[in-house]
Amino acid sequence: MDLHTWSEKEKAVLKSLWIESLPPVPDDPSNMYDNDPRAVALGKRLFFEARLSGNLRVSCATCHPPNMNFVDNLPLAHGMGTTDRRSMPLVGAGYYAWLFWDGRKDSLWAQALGPFESPVEHGFTRTQCASIIIKYYKRQYEEIFGPLPSFSKKDLPPLAKPSLDEPAALKAWISMPVERREDVTRIYANMGKAIAAFVKTIVPTASRFDDYVAAVMNEDPSGMMKALTNEEVKGLRLFLGKAKCTNCHSGPLFTNGDFHNIGVPQPESLPPDNGRSEAIAGVLVDEFNCMSRYSDAQRQDCAELRFIDTDTYKYIGAFKTPTLRNVSERPPYMHAGQFKTLQEVLEFYRDLKPEQRSADLEHGNLTDLELSQLEAFLRTLKSPLTFAK
Repeated sequence: MDLHTWSEKEKAVLKSLWIESLPPVPDDPSNMYDNDPRAVALGKRLFFEARLSGNLRVSCATCHPPNMNFVDNLPLAHGMGTTDRRSMPLVGAGYYAWLFWDGRKDSLWAQALGPFESPVEHGFTRTQCASIIIKYYKRQYEEIFGPLPSFSKKDLPPLAKPSLDEPAALKAWISMPVERREDVTRIYANMGKAIAAFVKTIVPTASRFDDYVAAVMNEDPSGMMKALTNEEVKGLRLFLGKAKCTNCHSGPLFTNGDFHNIGVPQPESLPPDNGRSEAIAGVLVDEFNCMSRYSDAQRQDCAELRFIDTDTYKYIGAFKTPTLRNVSERPPYMHAGQFKTLQEVLEFYRDLKPEQRSADLEHGNLTDLELSQLEAFLRTLKSPLTFAK
């Protein structure tokens, strides 16, 4: 069969992976501001705001730099300190039901808030965040969210946050009047909603793979041969067929958005990481989840949270499937940067012993040549990102 001849079934799969099949980023019912251009503009400024950190040097862009596909090249994310996991790519994040490697947040705005109060990320507090908003962003904030409450200096103790791991900060937090805590947390939540409105705009553009699919759909052999080399098309055929990569990497973003334990070894220098298993209870009680009082959603809008799979045993060691869009541009790979190259990733999948192999991994009999063809195909998924300027 000619390399560029595809069956109707194969064409359907190709079309499902095509960027033209990607719908508009869905509205987030828990964030009524996620399509507000004013929120996008404020969120972009906050995304790059280093004053929202304990050392005045860390911003969201520290781990998610735009010139690097919005994800750094470190094995473990580094802000005020070093975390236990790799930064996740932000491309297409507005499409996902669950955020972070373990899915411990159920919206972009809830995800955006987590790093600020982490001692090893931004090393900040929500009272300090409120102070920054009041001092530097009062007009922009009030245009979107309405009037800010009036605060005296003593209403905003700088080191106050509801952290069970930091007794001094917790003591300062619970010493604040309840209404002041509520005011601060509302500002904090709105800050996350603005950042989410900006992050939602980060989406991929057409890659050479997409040009190839367009040519297939148009029955244009010349366009097909122009878009991809023979080796890249052979890799594409392996991706769809023998390697069964679409078991997990499906849809226009090349991810099913689900969680899988694929047997990646945890680095010896890090503590054990149970992944999704330990995040399930956390997201159910999260103060910023879809059914929280800071959410703009109605209960019926929160189906993902209401019907979450709570089988923690099933998810031990499981991590979220990342998008493959621009995958060649963002080493290292896996949840703790365990592999430096795509070749190492592909060899790991192939060389797993049968007793270690997840049911989702069905490509254990690929040759070195086939792995190189697969890698060649994966490199065709590179494209510029678009986002709010």
